[in-house]
Amino acid sequence: MELNDRWLPGEAMNSQGQELDDIWQFADGCPIQFNERVRIPIGHPGRIVDYSVTSVGGAPVVHQRVASVFTELAPDEVQVIPVDVDGQSDPYFILVATRTLRCIDDQESAEVLYWKPEDGRPEKTGRYRSVMGMRIDTTKVGDAKVFRPWGWTGVLIVSEDIKDALERSGATGMAFREVTGPSEVSPQQREHNRKLQALYDRTETARTAFWRTLGTLDEKAILPIVVGGGWPARRQVWRVIHRPEGRTLFVTDGLSDFFVDAVEPSVGFGLELALETDEPQAKWPVTLLERIANELVGHEHLREPARTGLLSMEVDGEHMPEPLLTKEGRVAVLLGMDTPTLPSHFTMPDGQVRLVTVKTLMPRELTYLLEHGREELLHRFNQSPPGHLAQAWRQPVV
Repeated sequence: MELNDRWLPGEAMNSQGQELDDIWQFADGCPIQFNERVRIPIGHPGRIVDYSVTSVGGAPVVHQRVASVFTELAPDEVQVIPVDVDGQSDPYFILVATRTLRCIDDQESAEVLYWKPEDGRPEKTGRYRSVMGMRIDTTKVGDAKVFRPWGWTGVLIVSEDIKDALERSGATGMAFREVTGPSEVSPQQREHNRKLQALYDRTETARTAFWRTLGTLDEKAILPIVVGGGWPARRQVWRVIHRPEGRTLFVTDGLSDFFVDAVEPSVGFGLELALETDEPQAKWPVTLLERIANELVGHEHLREPARTGLLSMEVDGEHMPEPLLTKEGRVAVLLGMDTPTLPSHFTMPDGQVRLVTVKTLMPRELTYLLEHGREELLHRFNQSPPGHLAQAWRQPVV
């Protein structure tokens, strides 16, 4: 989304048109042995710039005017590999920085996060997961002019004289941010951030441990993490848990976060939503959970019954399965149905949280509920499998 109208080179290919096996080697911060002629396709056409990086591997693709600056000012710290860029007659090169230095100053950087063993990525454990407002320790750099920082090699660091020379050359496509000098963050803000991070770690670690007791947590499920929206810590997260008998459990993961404005321990709204289904490859549960969660977040009078008892409600039915839609195009749900296969509560370091089940209602069941009450409909669900399971394709129990 940040490309605007500029081009985006694709990944390097060999003369046979096959993508190179190790597309990351050009941005690893070490010398490489490479003798093939390389072709660079254009993954996204647009305005041509002199410095850009490939779409996935992050290899710098540079015009000769950029390559010349590096080979003149730092000849022993770079490799320039000639490449054929589709549609271009000018000479282009892949620029390889051949040095990696362990130089990030954790204390002076605005924020650094590390991969931990519990993140389930052993190959990344101990490396940086995020670096914001980077500052480096210049005593660990020496006379290096071009290098990549250890553990965060997506960044290319250059000396100020190279920066000045590149700007004088008129080369396009580059953006510079200073990584030396005073920190961007005051000591007070740093302490505030430290407390926030400790609270994030405290709640997330405990809640993730609980999710793992319910089944196999899907680490590869890509669900959008939304910032804001009134959730306690201003982050909206959903998780996917695979359960026995081919069932899938979708849960909210953040309604029991601490309140970020208070910067003190709590369990937020004291609840999380859980929707379990046995319909394979279902995509609608996450959309439904999001809409229910937003209703609870926005209306305090709904949260208390959801946290303590039964609650029925309707939400917008756009993009929901047709059998669930009422005549008004909405979807009805019953929240808080107990089931022997899921705990009703779980314990966090700062209090108990209710796990609120979400049961989808067929339109006839909603009519029955409005006429006879929640308890009578709940009795029928308990007598008719599949109980608490949310399904879009089933017969009504009334």
